[in-house]
Amino acid sequence: MTHLPIFMDIKGRQVLVVGGGELAARKVEMILKAEGRVRLVADSLCLALEELVDLKAVEHHARAFDADDLVGCLLVFVATDDEELCKRVAKQATEADILVNVVDQFDLCTFIMPAIVNRSPVMVAVSTGGEAPILSRVVKSQLETFLPTGLGLLADFAGASRDRVKAAIPDGSLRLRFWENFIHGPIAEYVLAGQSEAAGNLLDETLTKASRDQGVESQGEVYLVGAGPGDPDLLTFRAMRLMQQADVVLHDRLVPAEILDLVRRDAERVFVGKRRGDHAMRQEEIGQLMIRLAKEGKRVLRLKSGDPFVFGRGGEEIDALSSEGIHFQVVPGVTAANGCASYAGIPLTHRDHAQSCIFITGHAKDDKLDLDWDKLIRPSQTLVVYMGLYSLPMLCEKLIGHGADANTPAAVVDNGTRKNQQVITAPLGELADAVAKAEFLGPAVVIVGSVVTLRERLSWFK
Repeated sequence: MTHLPIFMDIKGRQVLVVGGGELAARKVEMILKAEGRVRLVADSLCLALEELVDLKAVEHHARAFDADDLVGCLLVFVATDDEELCKRVAKQATEADILVNVVDQFDLCTFIMPAIVNRSPVMVAVSTGGEAPILSRVVKSQLETFLPTGLGLLADFAGASRDRVKAAIPDGSLRLRFWENFIHGPIAEYVLAGQSEAAGNLLDETLTKASRDQGVESQGEVYLVGAGPGDPDLLTFRAMRLMQQADVVLHDRLVPAEILDLVRRDAERVFVGKRRGDHAMRQEEIGQLMIRLAKEGKRVLRLKSGDPFVFGRGGEEIDALSSEGIHFQVVPGVTAANGCASYAGIPLTHRDHAQSCIFITGHAKDDKLDLDWDKLIRPSQTLVVYMGLYSLPMLCEKLIGHGADANTPAAVVDNGTRKNQQVITAPLGELADAVAKAEFLGPAVVIVGSVVTLRERLSWFK
């Protein structure tokens, strides 16, 4: 370890910045955020610094650097292209035992600045000791995706609750268990979601029960998460975070292995998928299983392909949870229509082609499709059919039979957004035969409308 990692309190302390450009402005803004006092020395200033001077946020000296500028300073930042000036300021600051940082000149620095993930009061600093600053930024960007933006709110909430928790749970070991449950439980999730009132109410209930029972029960919760159509890069930040803290995951057949691999490694995995004529677990059983696991104190991840609220029966599942008083949250996912159409280069709406879009399911019941056909064949409209692969011949026949032009452009996107994505385009009257010859196995979506003609120019995913 070549540098000592520390966090320094500079509130109210004097910090010298030499330089008037954009790099200096970034340093000044950072110092002000930490409530430090800025002494700025530069002949000319960039617009950002001029505004701060006009606001009297900084003490500005429009002249060359002088050794007296170091008097009373805790730190010095040098942000200028004048190499001789950089060397002179660094030498005089070091001789005065004042820590100095010279931007992009590691050999002149007595301290270096890390890449920072700011979730104040939570701060994460990443450094490579000045050897590879770009690597620090890459690591920082990865951390940004995993640390929720509301993490600072969670720290503030926990800090404000410490005395109450200590009074309600005097036993140290039980109090530690409470905080562990708190960080990964529904109270924290309410805070992260910005629902402070709900978090406060649940904290009151939890502490009242803890005081009465002299114990802390782990509270279970269910995360209903949309996994998107297949490409792991389409997962939301919140989905990734919840996947990493779940104890049990209940997953559908269409959730690919690449996404399941992102779930916490020691989480129990339960397959609850369905395919045509083969249900591993009935919908009612899935609901009962989620309720039982949550009541056991487990964090349950219900991972569903696409979006839970678009032909995903998510409403039924959270209705069952709500009736049992189980805490839950829903994380939307990229639904198949959006994801598959985008990766196929087919915009669902377009000023010259379609001003509306309608989603339907092509799942046939008793070998019949009971749909409002007249509504589906309106002009300037895109029709997207989920689960329509097996009923595709019937679907095309019915649309044409109710007045749709057999030459209407149409497409089937098989395994959309995935590496093995395939797309067939054909007139509506020929689509079923073309797909049968390709032997698509799904999952697939059907897109009908003149927007399909744009694929020839807009296709980008190879």
